[in-house]
Amino acid sequence: MVSSPVLVLNQNYEPLNVCNARRAFVLLDRGKAEVLEHNKGFLRSPSYHFSLPSVIRLVYLIKRPRPKMRLTRKEVFNRDHYTCQYCGKRSRELTLDHVMPRNKGGEHVWENLVSACKPCNHHKAGKLPHEAHMRLLRQPTRPPATAFYLFYDYLEHQAEWQKFIPGWEAPNGYS
Repeated sequence: MVSSPVLVLNQNYEPLNVCNARRAFVLLDRGKAEVLEHNKGFLRSPSYHFSLPSVIRLVYLIKRPRPKMRLTRKEVFNRDHYTCQYCGKRSRELTLDHVMPRNKGGEHVWENLVSACKPCNHHKAGKLPHEAHMRLLRQPTRPPATAFYLFYDYLEHQAEWQKFIPGWEAPNGYS
């Protein structure tokens, strides 16, 4: 129970991160945060009975740089909606493809990576799309690091978080 996820909000209600209940209890005990929503469950000690927090808000404002999306396979597939960017086939059996192959100077960056089904990736091989007579459905870009994108993994199981996450309705068909 002390490892259950807790949404941490800034003083201005901006989502900051997710911590575990143990860390949330430390912040609450030291007066650095307040509980906004409780989770199902309790933490019991010999003399006390505590409701588990689900959403806490810091009592002071944290200034931090804007988060950026991490470049991972899963995030590339999510950005492309689990769709091959060459033939349009939707699948969970995808590979990553470098639009400009690395052996031709292509970088491992958001703007050069797309989701591709195995047959398309095999057909393209180490060629540029026009050399393989293939066309991209859309140009790859870095997705925005909105609160939804940063916390979407938790939203299905943490319904009480939804009112604190702007855009939780899955913008742009993200799922």
